Amino acid sequence: MTIGDAAAFCAGLVFLVGAWAKLRHRATLSGVVANYRLLPPIAVAPVAAILPWLEGAVGLALLLGERRWVPIVAAVLLLAFAAAIGINIRRGRSHIDCGCGVGGLRQSLHGALVVRNLMMAIALSFNLLAGTLPVMERIAAMATGLTLFLLILLLNALLALPGFRPQPA
Repeated sequence: MTIGDAAAFCAGLVFLVGAWAKLRHRATLSGVVANYRLLPPIAVAPVAAILPWLEGAVGLALLLGERRWVPIVAAVLLLAFAAAIGINIRRGRSHIDCGCGVGGLRQSLHGALVVRNLMMAIALSFNLLAGTLPVMERIAAMATGLTLFLLILLLNALLALPGFRPQPA
């Protein structure tokens, strides 16, 4: 099993769940995109219309094991999301909804989201270097990716709790 394959499976699930949530909440997605205040107003509606479909296609391709261009697109998306979140946190706008859509939770911006996206983007880079896995190693990578995804869901649920902030160790 490679780190990249586990990361690809985890990221695939993250993208699919995020895409599904964005499609379910299409009516408010333009507002969420606009609230980041990073795009010109004319670009908000097209980005909001395309983003869920792009995330869904990338997520599905990652789950199916595509290794040529999809890990790069996924990593670029994750880095763009990390940058958008980081910029708004730096601007003092951590109160806005991240738009992640995982579980339908409204979630404020938090540094943990930046770290999550950066770590997934880095881990996806290992996917570009790996060869085809034997079946049992592929299953192990899928199980590891699923476990990572469930941990991300737990983190998202904790971060969505009112007043919850992790304390430094």
